Amino acid sequence: PATWLLAARGLRLTALLGAGLNGLGAWLKCASLAPGRYPVTLAAQAVCAVAQVFILGLAPRVPSVWSGPTEVSTACAVAVLGNQLGTAIGFLLPPVLVPNTPNDIDLMAHNISIMFYGTAIVSTLLFFLTGVVFEEKPKYPPSHSQAVLQTMPHEDYSYKQSIINLFKNIPFVLLLISYGIMTGAFYSVSTLLNQMIVTHYEGEEVNAGRIGLTLVVAGMVGSIICGLWLDYTKTYKQTTLIVYILSFIGLLVFTFTLDLGYLIVVFVTGGVLGFFMTGYLPLGFEFAVEITYPESEGTSSGLLNASAQIFGIIFTLVQGKLTTDYSPRAGNLFLCAWIFVGIILTALIKSDLRRHNVNSGIMNLDVKAVPVDSPVEPENTTLKIQSAL
Repeated sequence: PATWLLAARGLRLTALLGAGLNGLGAWLKCASLAPGRYPVTLAAQAVCAVAQVFILGLAPRVPSVWSGPTEVSTACAVAVLGNQLGTAIGFLLPPVLVPNTPNDIDLMAHNISIMFYGTAIVSTLLFFLTGVVFEEKPKYPPSHSQAVLQTMPHEDYSYKQSIINLFKNIPFVLLLISYGIMTGAFYSVSTLLNQMIVTHYEGEEVNAGRIGLTLVVAGMVGSIICGLWLDYTKTYKQTTLIVYILSFIGLLVFTFTLDLGYLIVVFVTGGVLGFFMTGYLPLGFEFAVEITYPESEGTSSGLLNASAQIFGIIFTLVQGKLTTDYSPRAGNLFLCAWIFVGIILTALIKSDLRRHNVNSGIMNLDVKAVPVDSPVEPENTTLKIQSAL
């Protein structure tokens, strides 16, 4: 539903719903501040989880609508960085705001209330800011590809047909699976990181949180570098495949150095792993937009996010079971095997950069927008557009 809303109703409404639901969930958490209200906490978390799907789909869509062809990948990377920044704050602040005080439950309750009310106030402020400053689209299209899309009658858009078109697009299907594998593996590692660290380094819960923070912050740097590189080179498939291979190597190194007994090694290998695995996120979004143009960026990114969630749930359950019954190494090797499959699938993707071709004047005959006042030209002619540029 969030993907349909983004494609059919636009950026502003989707952003307002995401920010509004996030604020609502935060205030519901404030209403759960009592020992007997745990179901209210779960309901509040569910509302925040629903809000997330509206926000995640904006990462590739906003840059495509607002950014020119030489900056769109960097803008997408910055959007992904924003998501990761929130995760980094989530690793950093809760242990500071709510230190472990098992002998003083009243103090712990007071600290939790400060965290909940603080989150609710910030979320509400972001909702109002979204309402004030967030616009649907710029006055003039920032790129040739956006100008083409804006000439297409909106009433001709069919969400169902768009989904069908995407699943008929073999390169996108391969990317859908490989993106789900990589991002699902990242979700699983992030979720089980504390358990893996504590297994080999008993009593190091605080450092486990710091390693998680290192993983996310390194990933933020990786996202920006990958975005800048894409804008500079437009080598979508090559960059995606290289980062995939380096993520595989990074996870192997992390797996076989985790039990050496040196936390500093885990910090370094975790940072390297996060750099490449999170750096892959904007690559996947942007590659999908290129090979599926002129389909909506929100639809392709929504499917990618759904794939990531499905693989993330399966990987977390299986890796958690392997880690508990055998060892963290067994769980990580399970993920390595799947990432190797993802490398093969990525190598099979045909790199048809449709959006880039339109922006470069290398026209794609699959994309046509013929104005009614233009003369009819031969069948093999280039793309015909009417633009205010």
